Amino acid sequence: MTTIATPADRIATLFVKSVTKAAKSAIPDDMAMIRAASELTRDLVQPNTRIYWTDFLGSTLVGYAGIAAAILAPSVMWMLVAAAVAIVALYRAGSFIHELTHIRKNALPGFRVAWNVLVGVPMLIPSFMYEGSHSLHHNRTKYGTVDDPEYLPLALMKPWTVPLFVAAAALAPLALVFRFAVLTPLSLLIPPLRRVVVARYSGMIINPMFHRKPPTGDFRRQWAWQEGGAWAWSSLLVAAGVFGWVPLRALVIFGVIAAATLVLNQIRTLVAHLWENDGSVLTVTGQFLDSVNVPPPGVLPELWAPVGLRYHALHHLLPGVPYHALPKAHRRLKAALPVDSQYHAANYDSLPKLVGNLIAGSAKGEGADNVGRGSSTLQ
Repeated sequence: MTTIATPADRIATLFVKSVTKAAKSAIPDDMAMIRAASELTRDLVQPNTRIYWTDFLGSTLVGYAGIAAAILAPSVMWMLVAAAVAIVALYRAGSFIHELTHIRKNALPGFRVAWNVLVGVPMLIPSFMYEGSHSLHHNRTKYGTVDDPEYLPLALMKPWTVPLFVAAAALAPLALVFRFAVLTPLSLLIPPLRRVVVARYSGMIINPMFHRKPPTGDFRRQWAWQEGGAWAWSSLLVAAGVFGWVPLRALVIFGVIAAATLVLNQIRTLVAHLWENDGSVLTVTGQFLDSVNVPPPGVLPELWAPVGLRYHALHHLLPGVPYHALPKAHRRLKAALPVDSQYHAANYDSLPKLVGNLIAGSAKGEGADNVGRGSSTLQ
């Protein structure tokens, strides 16, 4: 019997080939850095309710106002301006999904429900797509291995993998509409299909070899109402397009803005890590050095890596510190640790340089060796 290889199968094959290469030498833990990170940030672990709600609601309001302005704009120029504002604002609002996976239960009453109702369901990225699997990305023995749902060794793969990785995000809105409007009801009627949908098509993952486990307990109930909401909304969008309830122009603008937020996030994901691990189990310091900080004084990273994502390496070192406290944590560690500390090696200058180094390194066939190291001088 002939088996047709899907794009996911081909990517999985590349992953397997990459992890069979000689593993990187284990990087020993920098215990001085780890101790300092723990001791200097003990007072920063409490999320500030006012900051979370103000930031999230403000970003959401600006984002939807931008969509409305783009739809009603009298000219192409004003439509583009409004759309750009909507993209940046909704991207920021959507990025709070990352915080939902790390804040302690009941630390922000009502925040998870509000996020899903206002952003998760309307943008077809309900939080169950991220919660329950993202924690594996922070598991010390799973990070960067085939068991990590959010890791691909991009620096060790073919050069075309990087642009394909970004281009795939542009089609995500259509895939998400199909996932919820079509696969949700069908899978509930066909148990074998449901198992496949839960395992393969219910997570914001980039590793095609990863299969999710079925939800249990309270998370199963959260999953159910979130998926039900996404099914209702996606079905409404399809019906609106088919029966002309909403002008096609409005649906297209909304879809393009949603796609742009996902593309922006995909580009940001390219520089969240160096993606050079060959499948080995890394130490905490090894994981930290495979991750990226883009600290101040640059202003643009706050737009393309919002809600603390510009401190992604620090986040992997201190996953329990809320996003608004990461700048203070970074300043403390920067001042306290000596210049030869491993902490300074995870700090970089800009997104274009990181993306360029990733593409150039894979194009030369030299993988991680060509991916630029952190700057010795923090800027």
